[in-house]
Amino acid sequence: MTTTSFPWGPGAATGVGSHPGTDPAEALRIVLGELPELPHLPELPDRGPGADMIGRGAGLLVELPVHLEPSGWRLSDRPGRDTRRALDHLARDLDALEELAGGHDGPFKIQVAGPWTLAAGIELRGGDRVLRDPGAVRDLAASLAEGVAAHVAEVRRRIPRASLLLQIDEPALPAVLAGRIPSASGFSRLRAVEAPIAEEALRQVIEKAGDAFPVVHCCAPDVPYRLLRGAGAKAISVDLRMVPERADDAVGETVDAGVGLFLGVVPGTDTALPALRRTGEPVRELWRRLGFPPARLARQVVLTPACGLAGASPRYVRAALKRCHETARMLYEAAG
Repeated sequence: MTTTSFPWGPGAATGVGSHPGTDPAEALRIVLGELPELPHLPELPDRGPGADMIGRGAGLLVELPVHLEPSGWRLSDRPGRDTRRALDHLARDLDALEELAGGHDGPFKIQVAGPWTLAAGIELRGGDRVLRDPGAVRDLAASLAEGVAAHVAEVRRRIPRASLLLQIDEPALPAVLAGRIPSASGFSRLRAVEAPIAEEALRQVIEKAGDAFPVVHCCAPDVPYRLLRGAGAKAISVDLRMVPERADDAVGETVDAGVGLFLGVVPGTDTALPALRRTGEPVRELWRRLGFPPARLARQVVLTPACGLAGASPRYVRAALKRCHETARMLYEAAG
């Protein structure tokens, strides 16, 4: 067993990233109120292009400008209004962060799209996906690494006393590895990327982020746990409903290696939440199957919604975040 020092305390909960609405200050107030031990910077895709995951990530690219086509985001020859709009959204988020949480002295999480999800979601100048061109993928990964480093430095300037966690969102990575990403025409699939190549690109981004604690989020099936650990992830964020028993060995190896688990325990869209004990039971069941002591669960596991909350109502967002927090505390108290 590897011993890891986690920046969060026992019984922690946090959000995945996205929220409904268009007001960054209001969204951040909700996060700070419901998730005081491990808040995060909410993302608001309802604001439109440039606030979506791909556009927001593309806005971080250094010397790789983008613009929006009817088919989606595409690399450009020079920066234009779409790039500026993405940067403006991010700047407003950081202004709200500094105003409302400038004195925060605990852990705080920010999120960025990962290199493989961006490569699958951004088009080359000629119109096909960046993922088709290995040279373009290398350029994008290097550009993103530089942009993420600058972003982390700027967040540190805004909240200098916080302990930063960097969550890299890679929902497309399993499909990239399996060769399931469609071509631009939709009539074929792009060639599968070999695991060592995927691992190296992700490692490049993680290493450039310095001492920000790296979390990789993947809410798709077939999470490549070993690859993510090899790339340097110190925590892996998944939807608990997509952790089948056949993945127990991979999850158990991850826990035994001292890597944190962020487990999604409530749906990302409006639903009637079950009783508190029932919310925590799938977490207990996973831990029983893995065979680790209960006290370790409270230290190594963070509870989250299953995915982002952009499609939820504001009322449900509060209820979901509160439920994650209450469930995490319940599991911690039961383990003690």
